[in-house]
Amino acid sequence: MSRKILVVDDTKNVQVMISDFLSGQDFEVLTASNGREALDVVHQREPDLILLDIMMPTMDGYQFISQLRRESGIPVIMITARQQEADIIHGFDLGADDYITKPFRLRELLVRMRAVLRRVGTREECKPELIVGDISLDFDKHEVKKRGQTIDLTPLEFQVLAMLMQARGKVIRRADLAIGLMENGYAGSESTLKIHIRNLRLKLDDDLDQPRYIETVFGIGYRFLEAAE
Repeated sequence: MSRKILVVDDTKNVQVMISDFLSGQDFEVLTASNGREALDVVHQREPDLILLDIMMPTMDGYQFISQLRRESGIPVIMITARQQEADIIHGFDLGADDYITKPFRLRELLVRMRAVLRRVGTREECKPELIVGDISLDFDKHEVKKRGQTIDLTPLEFQVLAMLMQARGKVIRRADLAIGLMENGYAGSESTLKIHIRNLRLKLDDDLDQPRYIETVFGIGYRFLEAAE
């Protein structure tokens, strides 16, 4: 059965360009021109992946992701002309899985789509709970707690934290973390990684000058402190 892809963009020629390309790759393509239309399609057709423009009338991409994440975990790839870090951070904070900036090559979009779909379609093996100091990470529940209080992480932040905690006390190179993200179907650039590390520190209430959890090893990478407590 063909995977259903929802293309959300208010520019008709972009809809047509992406739809024609993906149809030729054996995907079933659905379209919407704004976030409100896209929510209707999600409720009626349950797509496997959403390609989402950000700047749209009626309901923009950020509003759409915020609403979507209240009811669904359908993966979302942002397609945006915005390249400012703050815009990208905002999208990830709301729960986007990846992003690609305009103009883009259709083949690159296809690679990113397949990576995200592969991650979503792969059943996770049962793994034990990780506990380091006052931080616990449960793979089955996809849940992180600090001193018993749940911390709300995006899927990408959860993956980064899991890799760091699994290697607690050891330095992980930035490139290795980026590769680990790519292998799990996430955006794997080192610049994107910095965003996730920054967000993790904020959510863990870590101190950049005197870190208790995530330490930067300058010029190399990051380390989750073994005695984090």
